[in-house]
Amino acid sequence: MAELEADLEHVIPSSVPPFWAKLVVGLVSLVCFARSYDGEFVFDDSEAIVNNKDLRAETPLGDLWHHDFWGSRLSSNTSHKSYRPLTVLTFRINYYLSGGFHPVSFHVVNILLHAGISVLMVDVFSVLFGGLQYTSKGRRLNLAPRSSLLAALLFAVHPVHTECVAGVVGRADLLGALFFLLSFLGYCRAFRESNKEGTHSTFWVLLSILLGAVAMLCKEQGITVLGLNAVFDILVIGKLNVLEIVQKVLHKDKSLEYIGVLRNGGLLFRMTLLAVGGAGVLYVRWKIMGTGPPPFTEVDNPASFADSVVVRAINYNYYYSLNAWLLLCPWWLCFDWSMGCIPLIKSAGDWRVIALAALWFCLIGLICQALCSADSHRRRILTLGLGFLVIPFLPASNLFFRVGFVVAERVLYLPSAGYCMLLTLGCGALGKHTQRKKLIAALVLGILFINTLRCIIRSGEWRSEEQLFRSALSVCPLNAKVHYNVGKNLADNGNQTAAIRYYREAVRLNPKYVHAMNNLGNILKERNELQEAEELLSLAVQIQPDFAAAWMNLGIVQNSLKRFEAAEHSYRTAIRHRRKYPDCYYNLGRLYADLNRHVDALNAWRNATVLKPEHSLAWNNMIILLDNTGNLAQAEAVGREALELIPNDHSLMFSLANVLGKSQKYKESEALFLKAIKAHPNTASYHGNLAVLYHRWGHLDLAKKHYEISLQLDPTAPGTKENYGLLRRKLEQMQKKDV
Repeated sequence: MAELEADLEHVIPSSVPPFWAKLVVGLVSLVCFARSYDGEFVFDDSEAIVNNKDLRAETPLGDLWHHDFWGSRLSSNTSHKSYRPLTVLTFRINYYLSGGFHPVSFHVVNILLHAGISVLMVDVFSVLFGGLQYTSKGRRLNLAPRSSLLAALLFAVHPVHTECVAGVVGRADLLGALFFLLSFLGYCRAFRESNKEGTHSTFWVLLSILLGAVAMLCKEQGITVLGLNAVFDILVIGKLNVLEIVQKVLHKDKSLEYIGVLRNGGLLFRMTLLAVGGAGVLYVRWKIMGTGPPPFTEVDNPASFADSVVVRAINYNYYYSLNAWLLLCPWWLCFDWSMGCIPLIKSAGDWRVIALAALWFCLIGLICQALCSADSHRRRILTLGLGFLVIPFLPASNLFFRVGFVVAERVLYLPSAGYCMLLTLGCGALGKHTQRKKLIAALVLGILFINTLRCIIRSGEWRSEEQLFRSALSVCPLNAKVHYNVGKNLADNGNQTAAIRYYREAVRLNPKYVHAMNNLGNILKERNELQEAEELLSLAVQIQPDFAAAWMNLGIVQNSLKRFEAAEHSYRTAIRHRRKYPDCYYNLGRLYADLNRHVDALNAWRNATVLKPEHSLAWNNMIILLDNTGNLAQAEAVGREALELIPNDHSLMFSLANVLGKSQKYKESEALFLKAIKAHPNTASYHGNLAVLYHRWGHLDLAKKHYEISLQLDPTAPGTKENYGLLRRKLEQMQKKDV
């Protein structure tokens, strides 16, 4: 360790006290990602936060323990089984304290979490590089101040962390990492009395296991800390030489020397605690989330659906090489790497196989050094670095179960710490074997500066969906989801023409992309290009027969084409696949109203309001239909019921005011009209109908005033012009009589 510290002297000239080292690391991490503090909710934030009912006060807190990260019940067939209740709880607290969905507070928490984790990394790296040594008062010594500071700085400024920090849903990775590190440091505290041979604190070992469980309840990777603790215990506390043990086993050496170490040092007992604790935690989680696997599709992870085991193995290893490249050169970053972004390797002649060979050449070289190096300190650091690199990555490796992505930058948050260890060791080795010390120092400073600059730029790209999605076009031009998201963002901002172009490209790249077909069909429907819209939506439901939204949209198109029987069948099919579908019941009601099946229409709209009490359009249509069919008493009852549920809906006030006016309840009708006008003063029909009320009521001057306001807002309104003309003639006649 002293040798590595000396080798890094040209990079960090003097030993920095722990407080100042942590302060520098914390400030640098804040500089890297501060630009994202005022960003929007982007990409997955919409589903995990804005549309997640688990964040709202009306959802019982107990539901968080039965729902997945996205708010769906774990028992549902559509659940992704991502069980992270503690992360969702922090979102809920954020929502409560900020008084709603204000993204600034969510982003600030993420930025501060990354800063705190980076500061903790100084302590973690000091243990990994310098080992454990305590003073007589139980205070841990930092025996590797230079290497721990450099590794922590490299971690703090790594651009691959941007997704976790700038994307609010990345908090799962941040919280998982926080408790992962606390678990590791807690495990280290179990050996404060390690100067007494064979002693440890069982309390701190158990607390470390508990913190590992907490980390897992934030993000699945968290449980892997128990594996890192085991490796650390074997190498640092037990001081076992793995290579020598393997050689003794292979040569059938009957020496009990190492078994004695296991027993006397309590290592076997601690390994048993870690194994039993980890197995228990995983079993409980397995029971809670259910035994069924998540419903991932081929577009999420195409390699895992390949028929050939060889093809799967080759592509998995290629994915590992891409992850390694993102750590080495984090310049090409993308919010999503699925949907054809990385085509499958289907033959040994594919040039990308070179990447696999390069990855394993480097890994085997590092493993050989970790096992065979004559320098025990070097062996230990290499093994711990590789352990920190590989162990937290295992849940994302496809080795134990299928994952729902090809490459995901967020899963590299913890493994990057292992990479930073290896890079720091490499910088020390370069400094040792070259005379150009200043060149090495300049290289390290250049890496820190370039990575900081890249973090700042990338944080800016994560501030809005438009910038984020467009930044991916140059990185993954073959990714259908990238084109889909650019198109969706354009459509949301009203640029339908450009959106159509991107949706068409998404469908071209992935001819089975049903969501792109659905959205494209919707736009074509709004542009009255009904024939193509019907073809697209029909193809979407043919590819995915349980796609309820596409069935509903197909029904809307068929209704517009006057194909009423087909439309009813489409609506009914949508409801069969999604029973709680208020919007579909609403559209089914509109179909029945067009067919003069009034009772069926009212029943459909009533179903919509039962499923979604705040469904204003369904309430309004019920009031208007009852009004038009002369059922004023029933229309009034429905209107009052609706306003009790949605008291500030001006359209409901307007509809009920019309009914009350016809029932000659002028005073109450007037109050509702005025309330609706106060909410929306520039709606011509509100003024026009209030004028009609005053006209009937005999308040002619007020009627004249509101007719004129209505005509100013909409000069072409024919009914208002006729009524205003009648009023003027009546006023003229009254003036003549007075004369």
